[in-house]
Amino acid sequence: MSQQTASITTLLFDWDGTVVDSAQLGLTAFEQSFAALGVAFDHDIYARVYSPNWYSIYEALGLPKEQWQKADDLWVRHYGEQMVQPVAGAQETINELRRKGYRLGVVSSGTECRVVREVRELGLETAFEIIICNEQMTNKKPHPEGLETALRSLGCLCEHSAYVGDSPEDIEMGKRANVLTVGMRSDYPTSWKLERHGPDILIKSFSELLNHF
Repeated sequence: MSQQTASITTLLFDWDGTVVDSAQLGLTAFEQSFAALGVAFDHDIYARVYSPNWYSIYEALGLPKEQWQKADDLWVRHYGEQMVQPVAGAQETINELRRKGYRLGVVSSGTECRVVREVRELGLETAFEIIICNEQMTNKKPHPEGLETALRSLGCLCEHSAYVGDSPEDIEMGKRANVLTVGMRSDYPTSWKLERHGPDILIKSFSELLNHF
């Protein structure tokens, strides 16, 4: 533990790309969904505009707005046909952080039914006190609403909390919520931009969290 993290008692995590290695699974689900809708899927545009707010992806790829709900339903179905895996060291590190006494939670743009199912499949349902997903957010990342909702529900102060994520939007959301930000590199297309967004801590692997907390 460093002086920078000494006051932290609560750690909140993004889910996709941070706790679970879902970059390829998500891309495959997008490809299959767009194919089912008969709309061309441009990989270059996807890589350039990727965001946890998938509606901005739909817009950039030219998917008509009236097909967005159908695309959502198809994505959830195709994603669910695949088996998600945790990032290396995630389960062990989360359990160790819990053992150390940290309060833990998830704040994700993902669909609640999927994220809750994956938390359960990874055996982490007792590790997290709270899970905030897309359905609980009126304003999407990088708006701080999701983090603020989690902190309010837990009764935690922002100065005692940190957010761990793999996208520039995660870091911006954390800064706007006035929490300590931890950036972790992932295979998602925009993760390489993390450093330029100035996270308080930058790590390359999940288990590195134990060097700081």
